[in-house]
Amino acid sequence: MNKSELIDAIAESSGLTKVDAGRALDGFLGAVTGALSKGDSVALVGFGTYSVKERAERKGRNPQSGEEITIKAAKIPSFKAGKSLKDAVN
Repeated sequence: MNKSELIDAIAESSGLTKVDAGRALDGFLGAVTGALSKGDSVALVGFGTYSVKERAERKGRNPQSGEEITIKAAKIPSFKAGKSLKDAVN
């Protein structure tokens, strides 16, 4: 499912117009992105939790030359599925 299909599904299930559903989805994505950029987490009970994890600096290899390189530490977004979502999938 891509973004436009998700907007269609939201509009159909909520009774909103596609434009309003698109704005609602963009608002949700903006709110989650803003919270994660501040280092906060977003917990949706039953669905899951969006959070930021720290990835430590590590060693890797350049696949072309085989040379060892250092991969910098980074903050990465993470999602952990909630129980209701896991149950619905299984």
